[in-house]
Amino acid sequence: MIMMTKENTKVRTTIESSKKKYVRYREGAELYSMGMTKFQKLTKEAHARIKIGGIVLVNREAFEKYLETMGE
Repeated sequence: MIMMTKENTKVRTTIESSKKKYVRYREGAELYSMGMTKFQKLTKEAHARIKIGGIVLVNREAFEKYLETMGE
């Protein structure tokens, strides 16, 4: 029997998020191991956000391309 711990749930969520093309801020901040405010700022700079009503989705492909340019 597998015990579901908070850590197991977090790992599962991260794995599931890594398969998505679009993520919400909270998922993305966890996925890229950064704070929410920093993630929001970078997604805005990357023009990787899509607003649908009150929901903001982040295009991971566009965001990752932007991240790759930051080290140059």
